[in-house]
Amino acid sequence: MTPNEIVKKLDKYIIGQDDAKKSVAIALRNRWRRQQVPEELREEIMPNNIILIGPTGVGKTELARRLAKLDNAPFIKVEASKFTEVGYVGRDVESIIRDLVDLAVSMVKSEYTEKVQDKAYEMALDRMVEILLPAPDALDLNIDLADIDPVKEDLEMQDKLYNQLINGELDDKIVELETQSDTSPLMQIISPIGIEEMGLNIQDLLGPMMPQKTQKRKVKVYEALVHLQQEEASKLIDMEEVIRDAIFRVEETGIVFLDEIDKIAEDEEGGPDVSREGVQRDLLPVIEGTNVITKYGMVKSDHILFIASGAFHVSKPSDLIPELQGRFPIRVELNSLTAEDFERILTEPNNALIKQYTALIATENVKIKFTRGAIKEIARIAYEVNMDAENIGARRLHTIMSLLLEDCLFDLPNTEIELINVDKKMVQGKLEKVILNEDLSQYIL
Repeated sequence: MTPNEIVKKLDKYIIGQDDAKKSVAIALRNRWRRQQVPEELREEIMPNNIILIGPTGVGKTELARRLAKLDNAPFIKVEASKFTEVGYVGRDVESIIRDLVDLAVSMVKSEYTEKVQDKAYEMALDRMVEILLPAPDALDLNIDLADIDPVKEDLEMQDKLYNQLINGELDDKIVELETQSDTSPLMQIISPIGIEEMGLNIQDLLGPMMPQKTQKRKVKVYEALVHLQQEEASKLIDMEEVIRDAIFRVEETGIVFLDEIDKIAEDEEGGPDVSREGVQRDLLPVIEGTNVITKYGMVKSDHILFIASGAFHVSKPSDLIPELQGRFPIRVELNSLTAEDFERILTEPNNALIKQYTALIATENVKIKFTRGAIKEIARIAYEVNMDAENIGARRLHTIMSLLLEDCLFDLPNTEIELINVDKKMVQGKLEKVILNEDLSQYIL
């Protein structure tokens, strides 16, 4: 997609913040451009990491998440404040890359599994026929064994069973299925150096020396087919190819959203946390580019795109150590939301709150209608409460909508109610007492 097309896609879910959309769209397109340049220059082109600056609830996280979905890229969101300097108790920053690789392997495996579902289903049917074949008479399969030529008995019976399975005639029959037990003990290595995060455990190390426990279960045929199809699909997938593809995607298209980066910046008073600067220094090599050991092999972080964000209320980007500032050359300030923005957020995005509540209430066979005046009033109240209390951005709309429709959602289903009409008067009536009482407003809204 071109940058313009990327921005149009983002507009479907995020209102405003045009500068931020423009920056991330260029960053995403640059990854494709990098793949087109000659190989000797390709390795030299580094991603332009971005810092998104703005209060909570204005769309920073949503921007990065939607960007990753557009590119079908491995994406992980982490809070910078949960990491500590090496030597302190807590997670080390390299676990970000290990977690990203785990997610990528899971994502790629799901894609590969989807491709082999048809073949896996055929193989599952064959296995189910083998399970049913020894005793078809005991299952009451409507097969007259006396009418079958002994020479063709097996083939005739297999065809009959196969067709009945496909037509769903045997779905509710009970069969005995042998499955691997999920209750085998798992002994993990616990150490302060992140080995447990790499997933190394005694069972992995010993491998074949620890035979898999199996158990016999009695299940319905359709449940057994689903289980067998999963087993066969996993056999058809080449895990080595999955891992190679996953690591390639992480290295070339991975996106890390580093939230709350302002929490590891030194504030004006210096702050009591001695590991803040240490976390920043630990982040440097990962963001700049290093080799990280994972349970799937070595992964390079050179071309992973890092998008950091923070409110920077008590600190500013310049409070970060100079080396880390240099790793984030692009800085974009996101604007606080206005009443008009709230009005658009309620109605325009594909996942707008009014669309969500309309769909929820429709499940009770009830229609809900919001007048233009009601939408304007909800937006005005959200804006004013954000100005008077903490500014939590668009999340304020969730609180107000929940309080506004609480009684309606509680009373449903009700055969006497077919239509709920939400107008300006209803909004004011529901929220007036809370808004007028400043203490109550801060507590509830």
